[in-house]
Amino acid sequence: MPVETDALIHHLEEKERKEGALPQLLKLYQQLLRVQSGVEQKIASRIEPSLSREAISQRIQDGIPLIGFDELALDWPLLAATFAKITTACAEHSEIFKVPPERLRELKTESFPNREAIKAWYEKQKLPATALIRGIDRNFLTAIIHATLKPFLVSHAKTLIGSVDQERWRRSYCPICGGSPDFAYLDEEKGSRWLLCSRCDTEWLFQRLQCPFCDTQDQNALAYFTDDEGRYRLYVCEHCKHYLKTIDLRQAKDEVLLPLERLYSLDLDRQAREQGYLTYNKATKIPGQSPRTRRTRKN
Repeated sequence: MPVETDALIHHLEEKERKEGALPQLLKLYQQLLRVQSGVEQKIASRIEPSLSREAISQRIQDGIPLIGFDELALDWPLLAATFAKITTACAEHSEIFKVPPERLRELKTESFPNREAIKAWYEKQKLPATALIRGIDRNFLTAIIHATLKPFLVSHAKTLIGSVDQERWRRSYCPICGGSPDFAYLDEEKGSRWLLCSRCDTEWLFQRLQCPFCDTQDQNALAYFTDDEGRYRLYVCEHCKHYLKTIDLRQAKDEVLLPLERLYSLDLDRQAREQGYLTYNKATKIPGQSPRTRRTRKN
């Protein structure tokens, strides 16, 4: 079940109260969460499962995510309004991005990408040229589209995740929306590995001894780095040169909110890139550092 957006907001509010101020990236994330929470509240009663129990079971068996693009319950006027609020929040923190603030402020509701562009993003295709905006980097526009659609995806995930048979899925992409993982955790009970969807925050069970990007099970190609406390792991694959950040909940001594761990561990992304490993997308630098890691061949 995705972490409740309001729980993330509350956590950051408490952190801000205790520390006096949040790092700029966390402040921006807090603003985005508030926008997304408002959207979730508006659409909560509209999201209903569109598949029968039999259809869900068949899709799980066939490896087909439960929500295709045409099955998304999208309110296009609300999407456009959300896009405008997301870009406004980003403009207030434009120094984080390599985008002039005036260009961000110029993004109006009319600039919201059309259906073709949203479908291309959802289906992991290159954005069409007609969706590009002068002076706006393609990757940055993709990130704005993601932030805009996320409350819709999270709402669908909350409705459907209880129908997923975790043991039958165990695939390298999200059972709800088909998104790629960008984080993982080892559970407290058995140390089983669970992946976290980069798009809808769905958690799903996956093999410890398999790369979630190229699916290799070659143990000579798989390894991980770890910090001295064993809290974080950086799984790497020598076949595809991708990495996956992971937190070991057996070693965590405080509350863990997985979506926030993406930000709290951004220095691990830097370490991975310095060693030549790749992730499916780009990470943004946040002030402060995560623990240094050492390499091990244990998996």
